[in-house]
Amino acid sequence: MIHYSLKCADGHQFESWFQSAAAFDKLQAAGHVACAVCGSAQVEKALMAPRVNHAAPADAPKQSLSEPANPAEQALARMREHVEKHSTYVGGSFAKEARAMHLGDTPERPIWGEANPTEAKALIEDGIPIAPLPFTPTRKSN
Repeated sequence: MIHYSLKCADGHQFESWFQSAAAFDKLQAAGHVACAVCGSAQVEKALMAPRVNHAAPADAPKQSLSEPANPAEQALARMREHVEKHSTYVGGSFAKEARAMHLGDTPERPIWGEANPTEAKALIEDGIPIAPLPFTPTRKSN
């Protein structure tokens, strides 16, 4: 695969992937490469700096793709850990559990789980305090 920065005759710039340089040339000659903004078929490659991958030193720490790489990912990981440690996962029963606590039918406790958009909207409209979490559950629900 090859990645190109492209530019149309109207000056719109966009990027696209092609199977190879020859595939780009063939598609362009057949008029199948079009501007992503205006649809013009008058498209050419734009000036682009090549990506150069540098080899890491042998003593550089190795990082798994599943480990948080930047401060935002690290903050999300800490948040997930806190939520999982200090609340009860109720899975797809979240809306039912939240409503029961709000009505006083069950004791209040910190919970988290899933709700579909209709359920979440109904909870909000009924004044039940909820908030979306910026991560998906790691636990399997049956």
